[in-house]
Amino acid sequence: MAKASIPVYDICSIDQRTQKDLLIERFGSYLEKHYHNLHRPHRHSFYHLVLFTKGKGSHTIDFEKFPVQPYQIYFMIPGQVHSWHFESNVDGYIVHFNDELFTTFLQNSHYLERFPFFRGNSADSVCLLPILSHNQVADLFETMLEEMKEGKEQNLDVIRLKLLELFITVDRNCHYKNVRQIPQQKMQLLRSFQHLIDKHFRTIKLPKEYAELLYVTPNHLNALCQDLLGKTAGDLIRDRVLLEAKRLLTNADLTVTEIAYDLNFQDNSYFNRFFKKNVGITPDDFRKNFINQ
Repeated sequence: MAKASIPVYDICSIDQRTQKDLLIERFGSYLEKHYHNLHRPHRHSFYHLVLFTKGKGSHTIDFEKFPVQPYQIYFMIPGQVHSWHFESNVDGYIVHFNDELFTTFLQNSHYLERFPFFRGNSADSVCLLPILSHNQVADLFETMLEEMKEGKEQNLDVIRLKLLELFITVDRNCHYKNVRQIPQQKMQLLRSFQHLIDKHFRTIKLPKEYAELLYVTPNHLNALCQDLLGKTAGDLIRDRVLLEAKRLLTNADLTVTEIAYDLNFQDNSYFNRFFKKNVGITPDDFRKNFINQ
């Protein structure tokens, strides 16, 4: 059986001609240069977004498949896994940027996290833009392409501003109307919980342990998650472990036993039962399905 593993690309490894923090290009010309490598599952060390303006096919983000449609835009944060599968000529715009592009520009280093599409949830990261916003969004990308030609600091500042305008425009058209107003204190607590899960999901498995780190009761943490996400605190921890398990299983150089150990399961059989109960197939079958794709 052929081995499969997920490569991790940074901006310079994709295009050595670009500056290390930013790449903006028309999607058609980008695909001509990179599709032979990037149609296979891979990860990025940077933020990534694509606006499709024509074509069809599908793209997969963290093992969830979405159909390609004109004026669909998707966003990804560093570490997520994705791939493309196109059925016709596809065009649009692509942007890569590193975290430093905004941490050196904005006083709030966590500003991007206020947007649902930058929180690592695949379902929230894809948006089909309404017709009335098409020209406005396309004009933002065209302006950024023009500013990229010179590459001076002032041009970079304009691109930063246009990207922020793009994020707000997409949020207003795709999420704002569907999201109820949530008190900032509640939202901050949820984000802190999610950050802690990302940092400790291998070693901390119980909601009560996270509640202690957040200085709240387990009941309060659970009620918060149920209220804002419709899931329990335990569900969020479990989902993060499962996502990492799927990512690790795409690397055939790691045995299932090694993955179970990496995720801090007591033994391989316990990991197998956990995975099959929540995914519906065994880790080995998941890996075989991935390689056969």
